Amino acid sequence: MISRRIGFVSTRFSGTDGVSLETNKWAAVLERMGHTCCYFAGASDRGPARSRCVPEALFSHPAVHAIYVTAFSNRTRPPETTRLIQQLKEHLKEQICAFVRDFEIELLISENALAIPMNIPLGLALTEFIAETGFPTIAHHHDFFWERKRFLANCVWDYLNMAFPPHLPSIHHVVINSSGANQLSLRTGISSLLVPNVMDFHHPPPRDEYARDVRAALGIQPDEYLFLQPTRVVQRKGIEHAIELIHQSGLDARLVISHASGDEGDAYEQRVRRFAALLNVRASFVSDIIQNERGWTPDGRKIYTLRDVYPWADLVTYPSDIEGFGNAFLEAIYFHCPIVVNTYSIYDIDIKPKGFRVIEFDGFITAETVQRVRQVLKDERMAQEMAEHNYELAKWHYSYTTLERRLQVLMTDCFGESPNNRAEGNGDARK
Repeated sequence: MISRRIGFVSTRFSGTDGVSLETNKWAAVLERMGHTCCYFAGASDRGPARSRCVPEALFSHPAVHAIYVTAFSNRTRPPETTRLIQQLKEHLKEQICAFVRDFEIELLISENALAIPMNIPLGLALTEFIAETGFPTIAHHHDFFWERKRFLANCVWDYLNMAFPPHLPSIHHVVINSSGANQLSLRTGISSLLVPNVMDFHHPPPRDEYARDVRAALGIQPDEYLFLQPTRVVQRKGIEHAIELIHQSGLDARLVISHASGDEGDAYEQRVRRFAALLNVRASFVSDIIQNERGWTPDGRKIYTLRDVYPWADLVTYPSDIEGFGNAFLEAIYFHCPIVVNTYSIYDIDIKPKGFRVIEFDGFITAETVQRVRQVLKDERMAQEMAEHNYELAKWHYSYTTLERRLQVLMTDCFGESPNNRAEGNGDARK
C-alpha cells in the first residue's frame, strides 16, 4: 500500500476522552500500515513535530465557548455572534490550509469535529475547506448533535444543517454504531461505513510492578471489593445505579470513580456524592491520582493510569443510559473483568447479539441483578470463564485486525487501488 501523510483534525487530542482514545488506535493501525499521522487541534499531547495547535480550535477557548453558550441557550442569534463565528471560521480555515501545506497532508480524518457542535467555527471552517478543495476526507463520527438533548434548542440550525455533518462528495463518513448509520442516512441522505471501537485484543495487557500498590493507594481494604466505574461523572453515565447496586448487595465494597466531570459541570457529581452518603456507600472520586500518564502529584502521591487499575478491579460497573459505543465495555473485557451493564440501546443492538456474557439490568437494579453480582464475585471459576469467553469473542469482532481491514477499504475508496495491489491480486496489502 502506498504510504500517505494523514492529518487528524479535532478540537483536542489529549487525555482519556473517547475521541482521543480511538484516535490513538486509528493512528497506531494506520502507522502499522505504513502511513504517517499528524494532528491539528486546540490541544494535543502528540508532540510538536507532528502537531499544529491552534488555540481557537479548542472548545473551551473563551470566544468559542461564548458562541456555544449563546448558540444553545437562545432561539434567535445575535448579529455579533454571527460575526464572531465568521471571523473565527476564516481564521481556522487559514490555519487548516497551512497545516495541510506545511505537513504535506494527503488525507484528512475529522474526529467528531463534523458531528458534535462543541466548536461551531471549526466545523464550518473544515466544511468550507473541503468544499473549496475537494480534499479527500474521512469524517469519523462518534456521536451526533441530535443524540444530545442540550443541542436541540438552538439558534444555529443553519450551521448544524450545513456542517454537522456536511454532505460533500469527497467526504467518506464513518460511524461507530448501526443506529448512527441509520439516523445519518434518514436525516441527511448520507451513506456511511460502520467501524466499531476496538482494542488490541491480539496483544493481552502486560503487568508490571508499578501498580501493585494501587488498591492501597485507592483506600481499598484487603477484604473489600473494588467496584470500578471507569467513566467521567456525567449524568448519562448513570452512576447512581452502581451506588444502589452496592447498597442492595450488602457486600463490603467501595465504588472507585476514575474521572472527573470534565466540561459538563459538577452538579451531577454533587448529586452522586449525596446519594452515596444517603445510602451509606463508600464512593471514592480519584481523578487526581488516575491520569493519562503515570507520575506524581505535587504533594508526593503516586499517579496511576486507568490501565493500572483495571487488573485489580473485582467488578466493572457500566450503568450508562446513553453511549455512542462503549469504550469502557471493551476495556473491561480486555482486562478480563466481570462487568455489569445497563442495557443502553447501542449495547442492545450492536454488542449483545455477539454473545457476550455480562450481568445486565434494564434501567433499574433488580433482585436478579444483585444475585448475579454476588454469584460471580463468590465463584472465581465462573468469573474467569466469563472473562475468557468475552475476550475470545472480542478478539473476533473488536480487534485491531478488524479496524485494519476497514481502514484498507476506506483508503481504497479515497485513493483507489494501488498498482501493486492490483498486480498481486489477493496478496497482503501491506507488502
